Amino acid sequence: MIFHAIRKAPPRATLRRPVLPTVVLVLVLAGTTTQFLSPSGAAPASRDGVWRRIFTRIETHPEPTENITNPNKIELGAALFRDPRLSGDGTRACASCHQPERAFTDGLKTAAARDGSNLERNTPTLYNLAWSTHFFLDGRAASLEDQARQPISDSREMAADLANVARHLAADSKMSALFARAFPDDPAVTDSNIVKAIAAYERTLVAPESAFDRWVQGDDSALSPEQKQGFQIFVGKGGCVGCHGGWRFTDDGFHDIGFPGKDPGRANVPGGVPGSPQFKTPGLRELAKTAPYMHDGSKPTLRSVIDHYAGGLVKRPSLDSNIIRDLELSEAEKADLEAFLLSASSTGQ
Repeated sequence: MIFHAIRKAPPRATLRRPVLPTVVLVLVLAGTTTQFLSPSGAAPASRDGVWRRIFTRIETHPEPTENITNPNKIELGAALFRDPRLSGDGTRACASCHQPERAFTDGLKTAAARDGSNLERNTPTLYNLAWSTHFFLDGRAASLEDQARQPISDSREMAADLANVARHLAADSKMSALFARAFPDDPAVTDSNIVKAIAAYERTLVAPESAFDRWVQGDDSALSPEQKQGFQIFVGKGGCVGCHGGWRFTDDGFHDIGFPGKDPGRANVPGGVPGSPQFKTPGLRELAKTAPYMHDGSKPTLRSVIDHYAGGLVKRPSLDSNIIRDLELSEAEKADLEAFLLSASSTGQ
């Protein structure tokens, strides 16, 4: 199992959303980029320094005081993530759907259920979730611990009883030793410690650096002219940065993006808006590995995603205010925007 280690932040009383630079808050919360744009709607080169600050990676991540990370806990979590004993019939693990080589997705339109049918939604990446405050595409989980627990117990996914899983793992002397090292103050193999270890591991999953990061760090040659033009569309005419701001390319919010379909999304979750099919803003890292796209996996290519925003919107009353209603992009502009989006992947640059 390959993961990208990062430095952790000092313990906090609760897991809170990190404070973004003021300029990002202006962009994301106000849903406007006009203060950074030229009259033509492009992001002028003189603003490169501002954008580089906005998109600079954060090197530390928050963690809850009730689940402080240590190397042994991460090692245990990585082992559990791959262990099929966490499923009721021993045939699948977390890694079955969240495959490292696919940026922790599965390459399917929608995830596969145990009985061979299809689940309703696309498998999202696990990269950069340490900074999130809601989990799953509809935000129904409030912690990574809860996010880890739900698929294990879901009858269509892993269909396991965590108490039984804990008893079986406790009978494995090597696994028991891993738990003892990971939880020196509470060395028992319990359902709570299982999900804590998996969550601790997931918090280490950070998208690799990309060509875009090298540009952010000051290497002007890291992006091609087409990618730079695509970035100007992203933060200018396209208005993409209104929801996809910051180095993770997400505001962690929930939006109705005018997508067709009957999935109610967050409308069926406490805290959602009835009648508004909102879904969590996905991060845009490693897009070269995470096709197909959108919550239902119905967009096979990045170009088809761009086409949705440039002429494919369902203009209903709940359509998010950040969305450009009548966006028109030429084929050349679409190609440039796609090239930029791929620059945030460690491959496909």
